[in-house]
This record gives sequence, structure tokens and C-alpha cells, in this order.
Amino acid sequence: MSENCNHDCNNCSEVCSSRNGEKQDFSAPANAESHIKKVIGIVSGKGGVGKSLVTSLMSSLMRRRGHNVAILDADITGPSIPKSFGIHSQLEADNEKIIPAESKTGIKLVSLNLLLPNETDPVVWRGPILVGTVKQFWSDVKWGEVDFMFVDMPPGTGDVPLTVFQSLPLDGILIVTSPQELVGMIVEKAVKMAKMMNVSVLGIIENMSYFKCDTCGKEHHIFGESHLEEIAKRSDIVNFARLPNDPAISAACDDGCVESLDTPWLENIADLLESI
Repeated sequence: MSENCNHDCNNCSEVCSSRNGEKQDFSAPANAESHIKKVIGIVSGKGGVGKSLVTSLMSSLMRRRGHNVAILDADITGPSIPKSFGIHSQLEADNEKIIPAESKTGIKLVSLNLLLPNETDPVVWRGPILVGTVKQFWSDVKWGEVDFMFVDMPPGTGDVPLTVFQSLPLDGILIVTSPQELVGMIVEKAVKMAKMMNVSVLGIIENMSYFKCDTCGKEHHIFGESHLEEIAKRSDIVNFARLPNDPAISAACDDGCVESLDTPWLENIADLLESI
């Protein structure tokens, strides 16, 4: 099968194992020094909804609960995770294996930004190289003992998300959205992709759901009324959470202090992950 296969046999004349009905195994092996119990993908159908923020907050929350946590930053062309944790040093290697960086509280982290000469350098790579890098982050990193690994995926349903779905042993995904009605349609695309790949959708997290006034305590829906419950119901998803539009969250991420944030809005999602 070609590496550019889109899995649509109806419009393809190539004779390959997929057409012959043979089920191919795309899984990438973890190295002998990685023992990862649960792998959770963080997915969004479009960019700018706060996927990396949710990855950072969920990782920090699970770490506060006493778990060994790691982040694989699969958003190769837009890696923003290290900045949220205040990590700027380059990754090191040991016997040709990559050593992950560690945050202040001990969260292990691998991101392409920690391999670039300058963290502002653009990554102008084609799909096959992006895909290969994600597999290397899984197979060539000495992750050690990890209870929960969060994989921050790029938006959409392209090469890299497909590779993560097929190559990593996902225990499920969390979908990140925002209140705009347009996003609801895109969420359903992500849900359908997960079903096509036989991956469980564990829950939906709506970012920028509301702004709570400091003076009167009233919630204002700056980006429109939430459609989270109806979207979740249409997709048969029972677990969801809402994150407020809070300047303190943005400031903490900009200052590299995301681990200092208290996140009561995500406790039910953390309970869910612990119950898997």
C-alpha cells in the first residue's frame, strides 16, 4: 500500500493488501525502557479552540492526583506545549534514545520545539516527515514509567491524526471544542473519524464556554450560547466539561506556570480517566 493511501479503495486501482482484505498492522513499538499504561489523544476538528491548553491542564491535574504523566506533542508544525510549562531547554539523548524534558512537577514532555535551534523557527515539512517524527517520539523516547500519556494532536483529520490513531495504542480521545455552532459540525467529523478507527470518544471539553463577571458573578457567553449538550447527545457522548474564558488561564500559560492553575471544571474528566 502506498504511504499516500487515503483508504478509499473505490477510487484506487492499486492492488494491495487492503484491497485483498488483509488487515494491516500500523502499530509502532515502544522501546524497551517505556512502560506506558494509558494513552489519551486530545483532538480538535479545527485549530484555535484550545487543544494544547486542555492537554496542559489535564496533564497537570492528573499529576496533582499522584499519577506519572507524560505529554507527546504531536502537533509538529505548531508546538506550543513547552511554553505553557516554561520549558525551553533542548532535549538530550542517551544511547541514541531521546530523554524527555521534565516540568516543575515532574511531567515528562517531548516536543519538536525542544529539538529546534531556535524555538521560533518554522517547521516546513511534508506529511511523510511529520508522520515519521510522531512515530519516533513514541518509539525512540525513553519514557520510563507512565500512568497517563496525553497526545496533543494537530487539528483536523489529516496525516498526523490518522497516524496516531493507527500507530499508537490509544485508550480513547477527548475532543476539544468551542461554543460556535460551526464547531459543532466539525466535532461530529472528529467523532466519525474516531468511530472509523475504532477508537473510543471519552468526552468533549468546551473551551471559552463563558466569561464570569468579577463584580456580579454573572456568566456571559461571549462566543455565543453553548451547544455542548446537544452535540454530545447527537454523538452519544455522556461525559463533557466546560472551561471558562478566564484571563488568568491565558496569563499562566504565557508565563509557563500552567501547573499552578486550579481546574475544578475538569475533575469529572479526571475521574473518568482514572476509571478506564
